[in-house]
Amino acid sequence: MTLPSEVHVQLARMEEARRETQRQLDQIDRQIIRRMTALIPRLQPKRIGYRHGKPPDGQAFLERYRSHLAALTAERQPEIDALSWRLAHQDQAIAVLRVRHGLVLPRVA
Repeated sequence: MTLPSEVHVQLARMEEARRETQRQLDQIDRQIIRRMTALIPRLQPKRIGYRHGKPPDGQAFLERYRSHLAALTAERQPEIDALSWRLAHQDQAIAVLRVRHGLVLPRVA
């Protein structure tokens, strides 16, 4: 049988590993956002058409933005999937440990 202090140490380690995995996912998200922010000026349409009486096409900009975002996300998708899988399993392992040792947090309604 494990001592309560050992269980708390193990739980703390598991929670820290989960936080690290979440930080990695957040970092990927920030990197994608940073790259998209840098791409925005290049996605803007040339202003030549507006001088000839045509307003800029906002829909075309959104389509270009979405396609670039999808491409950047697809590049990182295997990494995102692996980290998401790991995060889900860490959550499950933490929940099992809490239930097994009676450390379940009360639900807030």
